[in-house]
Amino acid sequence: MHRPALSVVIPCYNEEATLPLLHARVSAAARAAVGDDHEIVLVNDGSRDNSWAAMQRLSAEDPHVVAINLSRNHGHQLALTAGLDMCAGEQILIIDADLQDPPELLSDMRLTMAREQADVVYAVRRKREGETLFKKATAAAFYRVLDRVTDTAIPLDTGDFRLMTRRALDAFLALPEQARFIRGMVAWVGFRQVPFPYDRAERHAGETNYPLGKMVRLALDAVTGFSTAPLRWASHLSVVLAACSMLLLIYIGWGYFVGDHVQGWTSTMLVVVVLSSIQMFVLGMIGEYLGRLYIEAKRRPLYLIADVAGTAHGRATLGFQAERTRIPDAQVAGEVVAQD
Repeated sequence: MHRPALSVVIPCYNEEATLPLLHARVSAAARAAVGDDHEIVLVNDGSRDNSWAAMQRLSAEDPHVVAINLSRNHGHQLALTAGLDMCAGEQILIIDADLQDPPELLSDMRLTMAREQADVVYAVRRKREGETLFKKATAAAFYRVLDRVTDTAIPLDTGDFRLMTRRALDAFLALPEQARFIRGMVAWVGFRQVPFPYDRAERHAGETNYPLGKMVRLALDAVTGFSTAPLRWASHLSVVLAACSMLLLIYIGWGYFVGDHVQGWTSTMLVVVVLSSIQMFVLGMIGEYLGRLYIEAKRRPLYLIADVAGTAHGRATLGFQAERTRIPDAQVAGEVVAQD
């Protein structure tokens, strides 16, 4: 199997307007870094626009482009997993299609990797242009809460934009879980990882593919995938509630014997509502972990590939690649004769 010096993996969802400029900038950056010994892996994650047609055109025009079409929308993290699984480079650059992460930083990231003898160079955002104050505040809070509750040290203010060596990627591909938080998984595999500060640009075109709902889902995947802290919180809370219940029982018993009965039902209903809410929270957290165990137990492939345009040097080890359906020529000729 041919192993190019560099693979650039780019998950895409409704990026038709961005693809021409993306291809031009990424190609220029890759050629400046390693010459022609590179591949650009574009993953179409069930786009609703003409992204797949644009990827096919790019693959036909540029032999370095490999376009992968997933059978449906799998989500950003699984689409990225598919691209990482199918790439074959000695070094792998992960970058989003929206051009907020400048591909021109590739050469400097490679220099940092060589100088520091690192296996992962992860980009740390100093500035986030074109994002709302709410997005910046929630992102900052998310990374800091995640750092407090997870068992793995995940760098602050980082996305998936990073450069990896082949051995670090192979270690990452050995992790088969369904609910994937890739930046956390890469941190978990270890090896030498160093930061690379940069300023994040404004999105080139289109709308963000991470609205609030998907951000909450990703945050939940991150916390439950790398920490059992919510379950510990639930157990600690149950101990506190048990102690409060004993104190309340003593108080009620004392009131009964001294004849000081509690008047009304407001306080009673307040206690019932609070306890019920906490119980539902605890059951919900347990259910979240049990649901993930159920999904993992089914052992389904992480992604399904419908079509590939260009020459893919890797193979689907974590997913499934469907073979193209071919209609026999005799059957096609028979249908044409029947129509005549």
